[in-house]
Amino acid sequence: MSFSAADMALYGHAVSALAHGVFALYMSLASARQPVASETPRRLFIGALVASAAWNLLSVWHEMSGAAVAALAASAADLVRYGLWFGFLLTLLGANGQVGRQGTLPALKGGASLTWLGAAALWAVQGFSGGTVTPGVGNIAAALTLAVCGLLLVEQLFRNIAEGGRWNAKPACLGLGCVFGFDLYLYAEGLLFSKFDDDVLAFRSVAHALAIPLLLIAARRNVNWLARLQVSHAAAFHSATLLLTGTYLLLMAAIGYYVRWFGGEWGRALQLGLLVAGLVSLGVLVFSGSVRAWLRVFVSKHFYRYRYDYREEWLRFTTLLSANRSPQEMGDVILQALAKMVESPAGSLWLRGISTPDFHQVSTWNTARAVQPEPRDGSLCTFLRDKGWVVDLDEYRASPRRYESLSLPAWLLGMPNGWLVVPLMAGEELRAFAVLARPRTAIQLNWEVLDLLKTAGRQAAGYLAQMQATDALLEARKFDAFNKMSAFVVHDLKNIVTQLSLMLKNAERLHDNREFQQDMLLTVASSLEKMKRLMLQLREGATPPGGNHGVELEPILNRLVGMAQAQGRTVDVGASEPLASRGQEERLERVLGHLVQNALDATPPSGRVWVKVERHSGQVKVEVGDTGSGMSEEFIRSRLFRPFNTTKSNGMGIGTYESFQYIRELGGHIDVRSALGEGTVITVLLPLFESGRGAELLGAHRK
Repeated sequence: MSFSAADMALYGHAVSALAHGVFALYMSLASARQPVASETPRRLFIGALVASAAWNLLSVWHEMSGAAVAALAASAADLVRYGLWFGFLLTLLGANGQVGRQGTLPALKGGASLTWLGAAALWAVQGFSGGTVTPGVGNIAAALTLAVCGLLLVEQLFRNIAEGGRWNAKPACLGLGCVFGFDLYLYAEGLLFSKFDDDVLAFRSVAHALAIPLLLIAARRNVNWLARLQVSHAAAFHSATLLLTGTYLLLMAAIGYYVRWFGGEWGRALQLGLLVAGLVSLGVLVFSGSVRAWLRVFVSKHFYRYRYDYREEWLRFTTLLSANRSPQEMGDVILQALAKMVESPAGSLWLRGISTPDFHQVSTWNTARAVQPEPRDGSLCTFLRDKGWVVDLDEYRASPRRYESLSLPAWLLGMPNGWLVVPLMAGEELRAFAVLARPRTAIQLNWEVLDLLKTAGRQAAGYLAQMQATDALLEARKFDAFNKMSAFVVHDLKNIVTQLSLMLKNAERLHDNREFQQDMLLTVASSLEKMKRLMLQLREGATPPGGNHGVELEPILNRLVGMAQAQGRTVDVGASEPLASRGQEERLERVLGHLVQNALDATPPSGRVWVKVERHSGQVKVEVGDTGSGMSEEFIRSRLFRPFNTTKSNGMGIGTYESFQYIRELGGHIDVRSALGEGTVITVLLPLFESGRGAELLGAHRK
């Protein structure tokens, strides 16, 4: 008794229909006993089983009757079955929103839907003519594309499944892979030879039925396995090889069809020759080291799941760099952060100095310290600056020509565990470079590792540049503070010189006056003491010694009156009561003396200068007024309290600025009212010192 292909098809479809029907019934009962939160994947799965059973039953009808309507119905059921399997796989892939945000799931949904609709249209329009079924090239090509899409979806599911669900997913992915894989073989051969192999076509239902035990194993392991198949958060697209192979086979099938169509009697032979040539070419592509290396980089860079969790890496790296650290600690942090990315146990960081263009070793970690700097115009620094490459020392030793004209220094070649030289580029400028030691376990240097190191190096270089700019700014501010303090000292020295010059001028006519001689000695001693304090302040870069105390203002006013009398001028002083202000006596006297001296300078001898002291709302109010030349509103608003601005022909513009700064330092306030040709009134509010609190009144010791 012979067993033909037709018999195989009939019995195979019958057995497959029974198997799919029983499995669908089992899954339905299991679903009723144990409902889950999301029923969509399970319903699609059961629907695909029912559609498969229907396809097999309709195929049995067609095998027994040969009716065209049976073939049409079986083809429609086959398309529905594919659509349900696609929907099932896409639903599982969409269980995690990460895939959708990455743009992979929408592309898969769109591609699978368009492919299924295109196949259905071709099957309906081209496949049926005159009531008979004719499998044309368009039908076979559409079916082949459906099989490729099915394998594509299966691969996505398996590669992106969470680790906890892979034990359940393996049998299911193997079963569906068997279904789509067999169809891929069937349709690829049919497309190449423009017809199906009867034996292979007859075995199709049996091949599909063989996948049922695998699906049953997955269901038996966990009845709720569909709900547990969740795509991992690091989902990625993993089918470059499948796409390349499928595209290649489709191209070869199209060329084979073209050759057979136009090749006449030699078409069959040419097809076989082309098939052999295609297989050989595909083998060359698969076993070629350079092609596989390029493909591995391309696939890894554009499709495969990344080795690093870039979010975690960048958060950690940025957190380390943004912490407030000293320059030395910053170098250590950058070095160890770069080393940790590639599991390097040691290294050193070389930074370009601010005052020198050469690179000096500023940080070391488990490695010897170098003494000699690396010149900025040396071969290494020039190469890193121009190329921006990460230098692999092992690769350089094996093939130095890959690095063009690079000549590594002796200290770097002599490092027994030297591995990588990472440039830290800030824009187009080489700010620093790191030398990392070889890791304890081998790490493959691919595009991802190199890109990560270069990008992290640029980030670190930005922080180093900011750190150096901050150091330079702090240094400039120190010089600015020193220059400002020097200007104050020079201004005070100018006042002392003016006082001594006036005394020397009066000595020419009063040198025999005993009272003048006594005043001259006191003035010289006072000037000497002031100059000593100024020199101490200039050397130590701090405020004059002594804290803020209670300072009686009456002795200060008396000395200011004496200063005016020495110049042949008169100052009217009025005080409602003895008052004391908080501050340093010498600085307060210098501030008030400057205001009085400015009033004297701006007022002619016929004019009037006065000082009034009174209590005002818990403060000491000091009013210094004159009937002199006055100032404009524009000068008061924009120039009065700014350094190096003055109305005097020989002034420096420092005294008013110093007075304003010190009054603010004490928590006081200064107000100016002036009019050109009428005079000026300056009101100073100082913090009142209550002597009853037991603090020391410095002015009391000078009475």
